Amino acid sequence: MSDRSTGAVRAALAPDAPTASATGAAPAADTPGCAQPAPLAPGARFFPSLAAVYRAQLSRARVARIPLLFVATFQSVGIMILMRGVVDGGSEARAVVAGSSVLVVAFVALNLLAQYFGQLRAGGGLDHYATLPVPPASVVLGAAAAYASFTLPGTLVTAVFGCLLFGLPMSGLWILAAVVPLAGAALAGLGAALGLLAPRQELATLAGQLGMSAALLLGVLPPERMPAVIVWARDLLPSTYGVEAFARTFEASPDWAAVLFDLGVCAAVGVLSLTVATWAYRRAAVR
Repeated sequence: MSDRSTGAVRAALAPDAPTASATGAAPAADTPGCAQPAPLAPGARFFPSLAAVYRAQLSRARVARIPLLFVATFQSVGIMILMRGVVDGGSEARAVVAGSSVLVVAFVALNLLAQYFGQLRAGGGLDHYATLPVPPASVVLGAAAAYASFTLPGTLVTAVFGCLLFGLPMSGLWILAAVVPLAGAALAGLGAALGLLAPRQELATLAGQLGMSAALLLGVLPPERMPAVIVWARDLLPSTYGVEAFARTFEASPDWAAVLFDLGVCAAVGVLSLTVATWAYRRAAVR
């Protein structure tokens, strides 16, 4: 993370904390009779730290990530236009619209977050965060939540365009309020873990690109046209369950039990992947 972001987090956590240079106080080791080091301040609590990291990431992303979000949305809209030439309607159209919409989440939360944490680790930005009294989980969750938040506008625009293009009802678009955060959490945790565990920055970028390509090929294409082996691989992707939950809402009588099951899988994978990402952050910060 950049010095600007870490400075914003530090200011949010302790806005009134004086610094040694500001107060003009001499170091304790230089004062005769004061050999004992001063006790450290208690660590920051989890939720204030999470809010500070989220605000810092969100303010940074407003400048740097909006052009990339436009690219993600344009990419998904272009895929739907291409698929319109070979898909007439029915379940295939529902799969294309739902897969293209969740692809925006995969592009930002998985691909970009893997690149970000890989760059953060390679550039030494992780060392800056390691010096802050911030719980590791708040750093990972704050960054993941900020990236996932930026996917909602692009996902909504893609879904509305897809409904108009394929003549699908828009009455179920409200489910995106659940699909985006849950699928975003699962993919963001996976992206953060890939970026933190990759031994080199280039490999983190490659892993993020491959993950997004898998979400593209296995999520947008209708599963009815895939071989059984590919369908099994599709079931291993957490984005698949977000796609299925969204696609079911286009049906005349949605199976809400199946929708809840798909969302539950996204939530469970999100908890697991964010836990792994937090462990990877601790591992990378102490090496």
